[in-house]
Amino acid sequence: MSRKDPDHGAVVEKDLKTIEKPKLKRPDRYEVLLHNDDYTTQEFVVHILMRFFHHDATRAQEIMLHVHTRGVGVAGTYTYDLAETKATQTVRYAREHEMPLQCSIRRIDG
Repeated sequence: MSRKDPDHGAVVEKDLKTIEKPKLKRPDRYEVLLHNDDYTTQEFVVHILMRFFHHDATRAQEIMLHVHTRGVGVAGTYTYDLAETKATQTVRYAREHEMPLQCSIRRIDG
């Protein structure tokens, strides 16, 4: 870059340095898992999926049936902090409503 030196009127060359942007690593992602049990009602699981994971009624019903038939299902995928928060909120809410629903998180490889 060139500019005039205000004191001498001469052109002064200024070295420009290239600043490289650091490559940002995408944060790891975690699945929030709901686990089937013999006591938590299907309606309550649908309610949880709509309230804490913001699924519509149709999608919440699909996930609940998957959990019911397969034993475990993915409620949502988030960064670690958010997944941990949602799992904690879900279990706390279930206990407040005397439901034994279990929730865990699992890191997604890749």
